Amino acid sequence: MDIKFTSDYILEKEFKKSMKGYNVEEVDQFLDLIREDYDTFSKKVAALEEENARLQQELNSTSKRPAPTPSTNSTNFDILKRLSNLEKHVFGSKLYE
Repeated sequence: MDIKFTSDYILEKEFKKSMKGYNVEEVDQFLDLIREDYDTFSKKVAALEEENARLQQELNSTSKRPAPTPSTNSTNFDILKRLSNLEKHVFGSKLYE
């Protein structure tokens, strides 16, 4: 699924001339390769568009969900416990005198 040609390469491609003009087989082969290349390009674009739509939908559904609120009781308990430990560390035995 790799793209084989750049636009510059296609633009600058020169075909060998025969008595009646360009070699028809050579031109046909080159055009077949270009067609394959652009089919690959189209498939990649379609896949990226699908992925983009999926990611946008996922982003929209994620942003619409309410954020979970922390439990107030456990948060207050944790704060009080930390404060108590800090007081014990700072004041030590003087706290209980």
